[in-house]
This record gives sequence, structure tokens and C-alpha cells, in this order.
Amino acid sequence: MQHNHDAKALQAMIEQLQAENAALKARKVKGDTTDLGDGLCAKVSEKGAVSIYGLGRFPVTLYGEQFPRLLAVGPQILAFIVENQGKLSTKEDAKARKAAEAAKAKAS
Repeated sequence: MQHNHDAKALQAMIEQLQAENAALKARKVKGDTTDLGDGLCAKVSEKGAVSIYGLGRFPVTLYGEQFPRLLAVGPQILAFIVENQGKLSTKEDAKARKAAEAAKAKAS
């Protein structure tokens, strides 16, 4: 009976490792670009910096030593965003503003 339990545990572990392996392989997309999840991907730029794509029209690019510094103060950045929420624009705000400006220009 113990043998059957051990075999099931080993099979479960093998399936888990295979799933993790497949997930890691899936994160690697074309060449030197890596899928980070949530619609984001990372790439080493021509100048040797780290570029994160998927946040907006252009990538966020910093040198390797800059990202750890930025991530280390992540909680402070989030607190700043919360404190200044009323002053901050969103992507939708920018689109609406641009549409209103275009409509105003067309009416003139």
C-alpha cells in the first residue's frame, strides 16, 4: 500500500515539474525577449540596457543596475501614487483629452 502512495506522490511531482518546465519555456519568446506575464516582456536593448515592453507606446528602458534601485523603492512609489491620485492622469484621460482637442480643432 505504501508503494502505491509513493508512486502517486512521484507521479504528482513529475506532473508538477513538467508544468513548471513548460511554463518557463513558454516565458521565453523570440530570441532575447522574455515574456514577463501580464502583457509585459523584457529585452536587452542594443546599448545593453533592460527594456520593458507592454506598458505603453514606448518601452521603459533602464540600465541593469537601475532596476534594482527602482524596485527597492517600489512601496514608496506606490505610496506617492496613492497620495497624488487626484493629480495623476490615466491613459483614458489622455485619450479623452486628445479626442476633445481634435474635435475643437475640427470645429474651428
